[in-house]
Amino acid sequence: MGPDPALNFRVIRSIVLGLFLALAPALPLLAQEAAPAAIPLGLPNVIDVRVTVGEDRARLVIDLASKTEFSFVSLSEPDRLAIDVRAGTFSVPVPSGEPSETTLISSYLVEQAASDRVRTTLTLAAPVQVQQAYVLDPFEDQPARLVVDLIPADAATFAANVERDKETSAAVAETTAESTPAGGSELPIATRPLVVIDPGHGGIDSGAEAPNGVREKDIVLAFSLRLQELLVQSGRFDVALTREDDTYLRLEERVDLARTNKADIFLSIHADSFQQPEIRGASVYTRDENATDVLDKVLADSENKSDVIAGFAMPQMAPEVVDILLDLMRREMRKQSYVAAQAIVHQLEPSVALRRFPVRQADFFVLQAPDVPSVLIELGFLSNLDDITNLTQSDWQNRTAEAIARGISTYFDSVEAEP
Repeated sequence: MGPDPALNFRVIRSIVLGLFLALAPALPLLAQEAAPAAIPLGLPNVIDVRVTVGEDRARLVIDLASKTEFSFVSLSEPDRLAIDVRAGTFSVPVPSGEPSETTLISSYLVEQAASDRVRTTLTLAAPVQVQQAYVLDPFEDQPARLVVDLIPADAATFAANVERDKETSAAVAETTAESTPAGGSELPIATRPLVVIDPGHGGIDSGAEAPNGVREKDIVLAFSLRLQELLVQSGRFDVALTREDDTYLRLEERVDLARTNKADIFLSIHADSFQQPEIRGASVYTRDENATDVLDKVLADSENKSDVIAGFAMPQMAPEVVDILLDLMRREMRKQSYVAAQAIVHQLEPSVALRRFPVRQADFFVLQAPDVPSVLIELGFLSNLDDITNLTQSDWQNRTAEAIARGISTYFDSVEAEP
């Protein structure tokens, strides 16, 4: 079972356009009315705005005094993306800037577009489209945030977005917020990727244990069930758990469940413990390229190597050819696992505390399937008081599960975009 190429960014865009319609009557993005002197009560302040860039993406982060509504629109001549948040004031240290070393955004400007609206305008160096946009609750010392992820688009796609947004804005001006944007219906899904979630430990194996008696096996099961719920609600994935109760499974059984069901990704969920209590934060592991491949022995004991690459190799192939093909499969899966880990960490960064260098490699047995992209997510440390508090709070669990779900969606977006 593989990802359906028909799934693309149109679903995400239709959702965000729905938000635009709900907000647009109060925030006509294309209007340029002067802001009255009086500041409406109850509207938050925009604390900071920053743009970060990568090789093939950019991210806009807007820090807010409290959660609020937002909308965005694509504009041309010159090509721009305008992002409005419902806010009464802004105190951005540097209200404009030029991101360094980016081929997507040449500059940005923050301004008070109206008494109830602060606008950030990104002047584009190349066409882009919004991959996803979401508002995060404040946590610890971090304020509420609007996060907008941008990816490259071709000129025709950007031009179509400009026309669509222009038509949407005109339609909103004439109709009510209940109007449905063009192309706003969801696409039918014929075949969905299978996500297998593996709550670590279970049964006689409690895993790590906090000083207050909280056990890893209980934390990760509750979290995995929440993550499953979010992924199923998206309508984009089929989701299975290796265990749904306090059951003990051997490591090879967990791997075999993912392989037998031809999972499209395998996520093993854990919460660590360490002798140094100051160590804290989440991290995502892939298998170490230099690790000893313990799975070879398991495969030799339980099945013929030709079965591993069924459909790719004929039984009469020489053993050395089978070994070469198996090695190629492992290399590809490790590459895909690393892409998935990066996507998950990218979504976790603005949401939760992470370890330094959060994408890590180790010789975890459950990551050694040669035919399933696999990552192990350490949610935090049960030896650290701050992490224990987070791991047992529903707000933190929800925020973290939502971030991981977005990361999984981002990963499959990249898979579907491959030629």
